[in-house]
Amino acid sequence: MSARPIIGVFDSGVGGLSVANAIGQELPQAEVIFRNDPDHLPYGLKPPEEILGYVLPILQSMVNQGCQVIVIACNTVTTTIIETLRQKLSVPLIGMEPMVKPAAKLSKSGIIAVCATPTTLASKRYKWLKDTYAKDSKVIEPDCSNWTKLIETNQIDRKHIFDQIDGACRAGADVIVLGCTHYHWIEEDIKKIANGRATVIQPEQPVIEQLKRVLAQTA
Repeated sequence: MSARPIIGVFDSGVGGLSVANAIGQELPQAEVIFRNDPDHLPYGLKPPEEILGYVLPILQSMVNQGCQVIVIACNTVTTTIIETLRQKLSVPLIGMEPMVKPAAKLSKSGIIAVCATPTTLASKRYKWLKDTYAKDSKVIEPDCSNWTKLIETNQIDRKHIFDQIDGACRAGADVIVLGCTHYHWIEEDIKKIANGRATVIQPEQPVIEQLKRVLAQTA
């Protein structure tokens, strides 16, 4: 591998920029190439087969650009089609998915809230995460179905966000999982609403640690 690794970061929209920025800060020696698909977002309401048709050509073009590893900064893509993508692409893919396992471990109330898109929540992978790691927990799934679009268009409905997060906290959730990278942009707002009642977690740092391990293996 070259002295300057080339890392790809893909998301449907601007959500993944927060991930790309975090990687750039942590790995300043790397070149980070960010790509998204604004023509077809939001992915969170689309079926996996349709998403695959949009994502595969973009990721292949990133491989052609020299990306040696690609971070899929999209929970919807990771939980639905990442295994298919791995079969079709020649570089390692690092996915981002809802942090159900750490949330269940962290929770003292036994109640967690997962904020994610409808497609993520309906995926087999997400069901497996819940069945495997949260079988003894109650999982609340706030209605975040329009958050991605509102964040992309900078038309955030703060009352709706407050109602969903406050409702989850009132129902006893003491850990809130941000299961879409778009929601990272309103993480501070969500923390203020939770106001000490719940811990808010998202996977940027664990993904960066996994990225470091993959880069070390490919060096």
